Amino acid sequence: MDAPHTGHRGRLRERFVKGGAEAMPDYEMLELVLFAALPRRDTKALIARFGSFAEVIAAKRERLKEFPGVGEAVISQLKIVEAAAQRLARGMVMGRPALSSWAALLDYCMAAMARSQNEEFRVLFQDRKNVLVADEVQSRGTVDHAPVYPREIVRRALEHGASAIILVHNHPSGDPTPSRADIDMTREIAAAAKALKIAVHDHLVIDRGGHASFKSLGLL
Repeated sequence: MDAPHTGHRGRLRERFVKGGAEAMPDYEMLELVLFAALPRRDTKALIARFGSFAEVIAAKRERLKEFPGVGEAVISQLKIVEAAAQRLARGMVMGRPALSSWAALLDYCMAAMARSQNEEFRVLFQDRKNVLVADEVQSRGTVDHAPVYPREIVRRALEHGASAIILVHNHPSGDPTPSRADIDMTREIAAAAKALKIAVHDHLVIDRGGHASFKSLGLL
């Protein structure tokens, strides 16, 4: 690696150590992540292609491979960062009461699902003290549909000894507004759960820009 480039990245690292990430633009954060895997490439081009640091990290492998100079080493480094971010966010909510860590729970759901290009349906299981005891993806589907089976969700709740659940799914379209099918499906799950004294505390619809809460909308 040439000396000027080495010096530039050394200065970046020093700025990060002294001042943290807050003042660093996305392309510089990406440089820090890819020091070894992408030694000479300008990361501004990656940000321009995908839109942001988060979008680069979460991009599908197939799309990343289309970018010149991005090979398996770069993709693996990005996916390690993505997995670490999701694991950190998950660690902030599991084993804690859902209501007292609601902001962290939303952050976790956003990190885990917001940028998926296909619909996913996730269930968070709570015990009698509303502590989150389990988190499971029940199904993965297409760009606008993921199959949901109320009986399977209730069965898993019983196996976890859960007294309440929170439903979560994403809308890859970018609009978190619940559809008629979402509403009908939620009511079907709530009815099946109620028969076994399991509460449905909320249903969150996640997308890149934010979320919608069935409870806040008066739909549950």
